[in-house]
Amino acid sequence: MASTSAPRNSAAYGRIASAASTLCSDNHTLIAEIRKATMMMKEIAVDLERDNESEMVKELEDGVLELVNASDECTYLSNAIKCIGNEYQPGPELTNFSKLFADKIDRLKADPSSVSQNQLLLRQFREAIWNVHHAGQPMPGEEQEDIVMTSTECNLLNITCPLTGKPVTELADPVRSMDCKHIYEKKAIMQHIRSKVLQGRCPVTGCPKRVLADRVVCDPLLLIEIDEMRSISKQRTGADVIEDFTQLDEED
Repeated sequence: MASTSAPRNSAAYGRIASAASTLCSDNHTLIAEIRKATMMMKEIAVDLERDNESEMVKELEDGVLELVNASDECTYLSNAIKCIGNEYQPGPELTNFSKLFADKIDRLKADPSSVSQNQLLLRQFREAIWNVHHAGQPMPGEEQEDIVMTSTECNLLNITCPLTGKPVTELADPVRSMDCKHIYEKKAIMQHIRSKVLQGRCPVTGCPKRVLADRVVCDPLLLIEIDEMRSISKQRTGADVIEDFTQLDEED
């Protein structure tokens, strides 16, 4: 009699992979909502700082810190779900998924390359508050060069579309590769993918990845991160204007 274990394992693997994909998508949506909330809290805190409501600003900062930590945990969980969904193979014994997830998350946290990108949100929050009354000045404990480095940081891998040359903040239909994480204008990258000459190679110089049509998407975080970049650009512009006026006053 032919063994039925292979088809059963295959079916179980398919269901687990599908469930993992759904959970990852839901988790990314939650992370995106957290990012939206931190941006909104930053804008409110800036207004409160202008009104010298320091205690309320501190309460908002504490709230942002909690959200950032929650976002980190969601990110670890999402990565663990993705890994297990890709790697899991049903065995003859029941799987303790709680332990499986806990072990995977612990390994992800212990990985030196697994550095939190969400801490940048807290850094940007504090910088926005500082700039209300101290635009152009280093934050306590920082040098002038640190302002340039941190104020221009964001989670986007590229800030212009390599095909159209437009800033990602001006793209009509931005999408991101699930493989190399580069961002493009959707219409332009789809034309690029169809090009037989270029064979679907990523148009970013030096990127070895191929870009596939079914792996170029507008993921839940992309639009949020683009909004964050717009916010950072506005802050930098405001700080530059204030600094220019200060220099004019000094010359007079």
